[in-house]
Amino acid sequence: MSVQLAEGQLRKMVTEHADPVVYEMPLGEERVGMNALLGQRLVLEYLSKISCVHCGRNTNKSFNQGYCYPCFTRLAQCDSCIVSPEKCHYDAGTCREPEWGEANCMIDHVVYLANTSGLKIGITRATQVPTRWMDQGAIQSLPIFRVQTRHQSGLVEVLFKDHVNDRTNWRAMLKGEVEPLALAEERDRLFELTEAGIADLQAQFGLQAVTRLEHDQDYEFSYPVSQHPSKVTSFNLDKNPRVEGELHGIKGQYLIFDTGVINMRKYGGYHLALHAA
Repeated sequence: MSVQLAEGQLRKMVTEHADPVVYEMPLGEERVGMNALLGQRLVLEYLSKISCVHCGRNTNKSFNQGYCYPCFTRLAQCDSCIVSPEKCHYDAGTCREPEWGEANCMIDHVVYLANTSGLKIGITRATQVPTRWMDQGAIQSLPIFRVQTRHQSGLVEVLFKDHVNDRTNWRAMLKGEVEPLALAEERDRLFELTEAGIADLQAQFGLQAVTRLEHDQDYEFSYPVSQHPSKVTSFNLDKNPRVEGELHGIKGQYLIFDTGVINMRKYGGYHLALHAA
C-alpha cells in the first residue's frame, strides 16, 4: 500500500549547501525532505492541473517553467533579456516592468566559472550564491567578476563565450562523468584571453563597475546520489502522468530513478502527488 507524502502545486526544489546538498520539494503547503527518501520506491503523479506560479490562474500549458501565457508575455522576468542579459533594454525605456528591473537587474551580479559537465561560464545575482550552482548540478564553482548590473554581467559573459562553454551537458552531469578542474588556473588563463575586452568594459562603465575577483572563495558540492545512471532516459509528465521507480539520487533539479530521470524545475506550476510505494 502506498503512502501519500504530499500533494499540490510544484515549485523548484529548495537546496541547502551541505555535504551532500540537502533537498526539499515544495508541493502545495508541504516541503518534503528528499534526501531521506533515497533508496525508496516513489510514485509521482501529475494531477492534470497547472497553475501559474505568478498569478495563480489555471492554464492548459506552462511557459518558461511555470507561467501562464499572459504572464509569460507581460512579466520582465520572462523577457528574452533574462536569458541573454547583454540584450537588456532597460536604458532604452522599454523594460516590461522597470521597478522589477531595478530590484533584480540593477543590482550586483557575479560572473563565475563552474564545473557541471566540464568547464562553463555563467552569471547569477549575487544573492543567488551558491544556490545557482546547486541548481545546475555543479561539483565546483568559482566567482571571477562582480559587476553592478545584469547587463554588465551579460557583456562580460559574451567575452568569455569565445573561449569557454556557457551550457551544461545535462546527460553527462547526471552520469557523473565529470573530473575535478583547477578553476583558479582556468580563471587566470581566461583573464589573459579577455584582458583587452574587459579593459574596454571598465573604460565604458568604470573600474568599480566590473571588478575582478582574483582571491575569491571557491565552492565544492557533493550530491545525494547512490548510483548514477549509465543511460539517461527522461520522463515527460505531459505524455505519461505517472513516474515510478526507486530513487537513486538527486542532482541539480533532477530526480534520478532506476527507471529514468525527471527535471523537476521543468514542471513548476504542475499539481502533483508524491507517494512512497
